[in-house]
Amino acid sequence: MSPLSSSLLNPRLSFSLKPLFLFSQSSFAPRKFQIPRQFVSAKRKTFSALASEQSSATDNGGRSGGGGRSGALSPSPVVEEVQRIDVNPPKGTRDFPPEDMRLRTWLFNHFREVSRLFGFEEVDYPVLESEVLFIRKAGEEIRDQTKFSMTVAVFHFYVQLYCFEDRGNRRVALRPELTPSLARLVIQKGKSLSLPLKWFAIGQCWRYERMTRGRRREHYQWNMDILGLPEVTAEAELISSIVAFFKRIGITESDVGFKVSSRKVLQEVLRCYSVPENLFGKVCIIIDKIEKIPIDEIKRELNATGLSEEAIEELLQVLSIKSLTKLE
Repeated sequence: MSPLSSSLLNPRLSFSLKPLFLFSQSSFAPRKFQIPRQFVSAKRKTFSALASEQSSATDNGGRSGGGGRSGALSPSPVVEEVQRIDVNPPKGTRDFPPEDMRLRTWLFNHFREVSRLFGFEEVDYPVLESEVLFIRKAGEEIRDQTKFSMTVAVFHFYVQLYCFEDRGNRRVALRPELTPSLARLVIQKGKSLSLPLKWFAIGQCWRYERMTRGRRREHYQWNMDILGLPEVTAEAELISSIVAFFKRIGITESDVGFKVSSRKVLQEVLRCYSVPENLFGKVCIIIDKIEKIPIDEIKRELNATGLSEEAIEELLQVLSIKSLTKLE
């Protein structure tokens, strides 16, 4: 068998870029052999690959697209336009590279250590919740058939939710805070829970609102919750735990202060001016905006709920008191 025929039968030998030579037994002088063009273009391809490309280059009935023989084994490459991707995270969110992650881990560890020092157990809830959980109006009473009853604030958020409809046609939202999720889990567990209940959570929350300094649309929140203690000892314990946390990280009374609010005081003031109880939830939402929007806007919103001018002025005066003696 000649060298040429043996090389054509062996695909590993037939498609080298080096030209093939035929040798004469008498002179051994190399004689260049002209390789067909399709063999040169088929570098490192087997006969099966060539056959596949020839097949794809023809249309119906085995005819080539141009009506005759095609000199090319494959179509021209299609150049696709590549869309440039923004490497910044979505607006209102942030990355945590190692140097920032170390600081976050340090802070979260102090959250956990202080919580456990005061006897709290860690819990967490889904970041994605049912939308209705966050748009229910405040003040709905949820009662259990045990020895205790409690009113859980299921808030009507004036902040905008990250909400949408999933593929199952369910309305869902990214949680803007943790309290409604806490209420849902407590109701779900029901009588199986032993009181008092002391839980804490460090949760990622989302609020689609105007960003300000130090406030993003994605944030983390440290919650410490006590349920089942009717006395004021629960509030005292929470304030003590926050003081312990500040001391651990080096923050003193010259850096921060505490503001304590009481729903009972607010209810009593409204009762003095014959404000219906069904307006209490709306008033709470407006009061929570103090120091966030102008006081004139606060007055306009309170007036829109039906409160008299006298009741509004008295309410705002009570809210400005900074001494328990004066409040009494």
